[in-house]
Amino acid sequence: MRSHHAYCNSFAVRHLYLFGGIASVVIGAIGIFLPLLPTVPFMLLAAFFFARSNPAWEAKLLADPRFGPHIRAWREHGAISKRGKIMGIGSLCISAAGGLFLLHDHWRYIPLGVAIICGSWIATRPSK
Repeated sequence: MRSHHAYCNSFAVRHLYLFGGIASVVIGAIGIFLPLLPTVPFMLLAAFFFARSNPAWEAKLLADPRFGPHIRAWREHGAISKRGKIMGIGSLCISAAGGLFLLHDHWRYIPLGVAIICGSWIATRPSK
């Protein structure tokens, strides 16, 4: 028999995962309308959280025609679509350019560094 303490921790962790999944879907949905906020990475994160808290909601994400193929490609092969790579690296370049022109002093180089590191990582993932 499980102790009350173990049940509370499991219950709390499950609900934290559920909250993380819902928050990820909300942020991803906002990304549909804001071009520099990526949608698919947040849906990947939502699927991760829902797999641990609400498998029915995870199944809905996997069945979705827009997000399901991206989630399955990432889970099975660590792959990102060519369009996703172009959009992701392009967004990083826009952010880096904005940082170079709009930020002052040494702060202007932070978005550039992030773009180089993240863009390199994205470019090295397999293409779907």
